[in-house]
Amino acid sequence: MTGTFRLLLAPVLLLAGLATAGAVEITDAQGTRDLPDRPETVVVFDLAALDTLDALGVAVKGVPDWAMTSDLEKYRGDGYAKVGSLFEPDFEAVAALEPDLIIVGGRSQKHFAALSEIAPVLDLTPDNADFRGSVKRNAEAIGTLFGKEAEVAERLQRLDATTARLRQMTAGAGRGLVVLTTGGKISAYGPGSRFSEVHDLYGLAAADPTIEAATHGQVISWEYILKVNPDWLIVIDRDAAIGKAETPARALLDNELINRTRAAQAGHIVYLDPVAMYLTSSGLRAEQSIADSFVAAFERP
Repeated sequence: MTGTFRLLLAPVLLLAGLATAGAVEITDAQGTRDLPDRPETVVVFDLAALDTLDALGVAVKGVPDWAMTSDLEKYRGDGYAKVGSLFEPDFEAVAALEPDLIIVGGRSQKHFAALSEIAPVLDLTPDNADFRGSVKRNAEAIGTLFGKEAEVAERLQRLDATTARLRQMTAGAGRGLVVLTTGGKISAYGPGSRFSEVHDLYGLAAADPTIEAATHGQVISWEYILKVNPDWLIVIDRDAAIGKAETPARALLDNELINRTRAAQAGHIVYLDPVAMYLTSSGLRAEQSIADSFVAAFERP
């Protein structure tokens, strides 16, 4: 931020400080510290956080200018200030709202320090090494800040019950491979990756436990999939998630090599909700939706 903008920001920070009546101890991706209790003017950069806030009925004022999912479509309307993208904040737009709280996540975490000069920031970036633990941590942080502790506890209990049921269903169900398609290419994700919940939480054995746990996965070929020959092929269509008019995953995977796999021949190719997996994953509503979709897939004959 420029020096001029910092000077303009000073009165906003003073007003924000005066508006904060109390504080509560919160643990997020940055550690444990005090944040304002019951913040009224909230700016959100993270869609997973927005998924949770919306599910709990918490009002927000500023959101990213993004092609929202169906559940979050209302936030595209004029009633919500647009404060930048998922990746880059519009600092002037944020400051103009005089927020009591700003929420960031994985795509916006790098701006934590700069945004903290405007208002207190809650960092809800999930931890792939303890994904479900961070989902609970983030949900409970929101519950504490906005007085939604009971509802958060109830939703987490339901999610745990669904996960326990799913682990019973995946026991002995064979091996699975998680793939993401985008721009006509395909990548695989294994244990410890951003989509590791399929293996680490839901208990589906990995068809290839040696996959590199990289942010963008391990680029693979159709021949690789046939060689690994998974019993279950779990598919995330990134282009569908971000609204790109590329080749749909279903069309891309309808080829001779994939059709020879055990997964295809058994009808075990599972196309997950791409938005929930790619954009709102770690949100309370999204996580329940993902778990429910797996239960439905494993219930099919």
